[in-house]
Amino acid sequence: MTTNNAVTPSFKGLIPFIVFISIFLGVGIAQNDFYALPAPIAVIAGILMAFLLFGQSIPSKIETFLKGCGDHKILTMCLIYLLAGAFAAVTKATGSVDSIVNLGLDMIQSQFIYLGVFIIAAFLSVSTGTSVGAIVALGPIVIGFGDTGVFSLSILCGALLGGSMFGDNLSVISDTTIAATQSLGVNMSDKFKENIKIVLPAALTTMGVLVFFGLQIASTTTQDISYSYSIIKIMPYILVIILSVIGVNVFITLLLGVVSAGVLGVIYSDFTTLEFTRIAYSGFTNMTEIFLLSLLTGGLAALVAKNGGIAFILEKTRKVISGKTSAQFGIATLVSAVNIAIANNTVSIIITGPIAKTINTEYDLDAKKSASLLDIFACITQGVLPYGAQVLLLLSLADGVIGYFNLLLNTWYIALLFLSTVLFVIFRK
Repeated sequence: MTTNNAVTPSFKGLIPFIVFISIFLGVGIAQNDFYALPAPIAVIAGILMAFLLFGQSIPSKIETFLKGCGDHKILTMCLIYLLAGAFAAVTKATGSVDSIVNLGLDMIQSQFIYLGVFIIAAFLSVSTGTSVGAIVALGPIVIGFGDTGVFSLSILCGALLGGSMFGDNLSVISDTTIAATQSLGVNMSDKFKENIKIVLPAALTTMGVLVFFGLQIASTTTQDISYSYSIIKIMPYILVIILSVIGVNVFITLLLGVVSAGVLGVIYSDFTTLEFTRIAYSGFTNMTEIFLLSLLTGGLAALVAKNGGIAFILEKTRKVISGKTSAQFGIATLVSAVNIAIANNTVSIIITGPIAKTINTEYDLDAKKSASLLDIFACITQGVLPYGAQVLLLLSLADGVIGYFNLLLNTWYIALLFLSTVLFVIFRK
């Protein structure tokens, strides 16, 4: 999926990508649901346009397409998705997700409820690799806190959204992290260490703001509930996080995570050994859409690159790039623009990954920093889109009690993350 220097830049080469994005975006707007049309189907439309539009022979186009699908980075990404899906499915079946949520809720005092929601959402999304999953798990609880009349629902929802995006951006099993690291060819541990330097100041500042607002709340007992949880069942998440941070191979890390969760599930009689295998396989099938999307997009990107589409984007991007700093902002702008168009941070990273890789190489950037920027700006954009899944889900759960702008103005983490990232790019050499 790299661009050959001999390729002549051509807007025509970009048309299949435009068809893909336009169909995905058009159906989403028409249906008021950006997940109504499966993304792989939209990609197939772009592939068909490439076969109709480009001048090579059919066998030649098929060969190019298959080479793109079979790119080692694409296949590595797909295999990681399968293991991540199995890990998420098995840990859910053991009750590990419930243990994380209940442990946090059991330890929170009313003055620290805003901070607690942010921390639990962050840990849950780091552990499960999905911001949407964290919102689904915690959303009803957060709405319940808001219904007491003691807490601000806008601040609660803003803390939940911010914490979920914080965790999703850092998680080693998040599809955005997998896509960003594989696109730039960096280790997850290196990307995590670079990423944490950027996001930690924003997260700590957000936590301070949430503590300040929480201290305005009169001390009161809002919940008289005994939450049940198992510390042991949280261990597979801790294991995966530790192994990833110290740099253990991602395949080994996820495989050990799946096995450890499975062993705990069998010991605690959550499922039998045979049921464990079926649950793990169901995790594979849960990743079918993103698996196919990555595979097909790799093939489409190869066709587009061979016919000058990516070279055309790079040619236009170079006109506004004057050095390393502007090159990094160029990567950020590209992924943000695509994400605005299709409302899917993972897809936007997959689409812009080859271009980001080329810019990174041409301007001799730090690959792990570029991977972090790719992931961060995709998450920032996704977190503020009024038609993004995360925002739509929260507003739906709130049932009209808060509006989009109320939510946005109280999601301090995303604004602070944007500021932290811009300062990091400008001042860190």
